[in-house]
Amino acid sequence: MRPQTLSIIGFGAFGRLIARHLRPHLALSACDPCVRPNDLTQVDPAGAALADIVVLAVPLAQVESVLHAIAPHLRPGATVIDVASVKVEPARLMLDLLPDHVQIIASHPLFGPASAAGGVAGHRIAWCPLRGRSHRLLAAFLRAQGLQVIPTTPDQHDRDMAVVQGLTHLIARSLSRLGPLPDRLATRSFTLLAEAAAMVQNDSPELLATILRANPHAAAVRQRFLAEAAGIAAGD
Repeated sequence: MRPQTLSIIGFGAFGRLIARHLRPHLALSACDPCVRPNDLTQVDPAGAALADIVVLAVPLAQVESVLHAIAPHLRPGATVIDVASVKVEPARLMLDLLPDHVQIIASHPLFGPASAAGGVAGHRIAWCPLRGRSHRLLAAFLRAQGLQVIPTTPDQHDRDMAVVQGLTHLIARSLSRLGPLPDRLATRSFTLLAEAAAMVQNDSPELLATILRANPHAAAVRQRFLAEAAGIAAGD
């Protein structure tokens, strides 16, 4: 059956982005003790759990407590989807804490409010089906919105993101600590590097911590990168 209702738990910047793009397609509700949406039904965790699709758009540190709050109230056949920037840990938590009658998808939209300001068409989303069959219908829906749905596993996702996000944020934050970057004599390659760094400068400290420390593969990639940089600088 086609899902009719969707609840968003966590109505921060990304939760609002989800609402903006899905409101024409589903009846939406939002659950956030700190943010009250003006035009969506406000629900508590128990109420959010009654939707056909429940999206967890909270920081990784809050995922476990949210799962405990919604687990007793989820309806048979409901689908729970997380959108965290790492996948091994939230996948483990969802499989361990959610009842067997719930379908589960671990996902990571590879875009944010800034990069998707003009729409989500052409952007990518990592897609890790964990339990149930609803992932096929939902993936088809996302493709119809113009998204590229990339099937993967939680572990492979985190291996890739240790490089893709881990090094990007490491370089970006390091550049920002050098002070104002030169622009009058900047080369094209440096300008592109500065633009890439600027795209992630406003990401929250929670997101940075998730990317750099909650990814089980990030530390090894970071250590190898720093060793390679030191070797190049030394002329090796």
